[in-house]
Amino acid sequence: MRLRSRGLPTPALDGSKGEELWLAGLAAVPGRPPAMPGSAGTGVRFNENGDAPGRYDIFQYQVSNTSNPGYRVIGQWTNNLRLNVDEMQWSGGDRQIPGSICSFPCKPGEIKKMVKGVPCCWHCELCDGYQYQMDELTCDMCPFDMRPNPNRTACRTTPIVKLEWHSSWAIVPVFLAILGILATSFVVITFIRFNNTPIVRASGRELSYVLLTGIFLIYLITFLMIAEPGAVVCAFRRLLLGLGMAITYSAMLTKTNRIYRIFEQGKKSVSPPKFISPTSQLVITFILISIQILGVFMWFAVVPPHYIIDYEEQRPPNPELARGVLKCDMSDLSLICCLSYSIILMVTCTVYAVKSRGVPETFNEAKPIGFTMYTTCIIWLAFIPIFFGTSQSTEKMFIQTTTLTVSMSLSASVSLGMLYMPKVYVILFHPEQNVQKRKRSFKTVVQSTIKGSVKSNDKQNGEASQIDPDNSQ
Repeated sequence: MRLRSRGLPTPALDGSKGEELWLAGLAAVPGRPPAMPGSAGTGVRFNENGDAPGRYDIFQYQVSNTSNPGYRVIGQWTNNLRLNVDEMQWSGGDRQIPGSICSFPCKPGEIKKMVKGVPCCWHCELCDGYQYQMDELTCDMCPFDMRPNPNRTACRTTPIVKLEWHSSWAIVPVFLAILGILATSFVVITFIRFNNTPIVRASGRELSYVLLTGIFLIYLITFLMIAEPGAVVCAFRRLLLGLGMAITYSAMLTKTNRIYRIFEQGKKSVSPPKFISPTSQLVITFILISIQILGVFMWFAVVPPHYIIDYEEQRPPNPELARGVLKCDMSDLSLICCLSYSIILMVTCTVYAVKSRGVPETFNEAKPIGFTMYTTCIIWLAFIPIFFGTSQSTEKMFIQTTTLTVSMSLSASVSLGMLYMPKVYVILFHPEQNVQKRKRSFKTVVQSTIKGSVKSNDKQNGEASQIDPDNSQ
């Protein structure tokens, strides 16, 4: 700022006359500075020392918020200070008068950090993360199932979420499962309707119904994975998650193992191998299935099924986005353990499918089972990196549930489409092919197959008459 003195007008007095009048005026009013009219018409006063009071203009140099930078008059001084506050400017162009205090009061959610050596001064610091303001000097963490309110003065309950039926994560799996259930039901009804026809009998009726049951359960698990978690839902998840696949691949493994043993035995002897009758095949299949069921019930005994609210899965740095996830108490490891037996059956079945790739194409679904297992393995090899690659995502549960259910539905669809849809097509649209073919003995079938493979390694799809599994011993 700058002050500028303003000269005061004095009366028009000449010589000794003026001095006399001035001295007379001082003596006229004792104890009071005299006032007399000046040349400008304003009163002229003198203090007790005979001095005229100063008058000053107060200037401030202003740069911001003005089109003409320079000094501007913001007040005057004439015995007292008069400031035009509205015309003043402060740092940053602010026109509000700065507070003449050490520290301002802290806002809600902020605590005081005292300045060392200055007891009355402090800095305000915001409680961050999942902290709230416990008092004016302390931040404290909210309980694990809570988050701070917007002004961080208290804690509030964290919202709970679950996989909803109308969610985009659920629509695709549910759609695939519904189509799969309808297709499986259609195949079962067709097989029951034409139960005694040659194609149904040649496919192994008993194992076919077992396999179709497993495929149906694989589609059904999608609805349990999306349903709201509870003790009953979690128990059925554990039971059916691996059971449907165990039933399906136990039946396929039994079929491929039977085909492999038949033709391996044919290289050594003309007598058929043991345990290839329908009853034996069912017994072997149910023994394999019982291992999965036994493991699940042991799991029930060790850790009873229950649900939890996981507050760690969706706990980002911003507490406004925090959510508790309602889910069954199944870790990634326990889920993989639940499916591990089915994966072992799948891999073993694939090995037998590879070993049996040289048998006649028409011999009890050897080739379709092989193609089914190759495709299934590709699906699950794609599933593993997607499932474990999303373990750090805030939507981990939704992504993993969708990935798992879609992979299972695709596996079931491959089995249903490659093994049974061609048979249903022939049964319904080409009944003339659904006729009994001339049966040949086990010795004739095996010897003709071996002879054909020896003649040419390129003829691995040579023809052979079907053996009726219902009559195999």
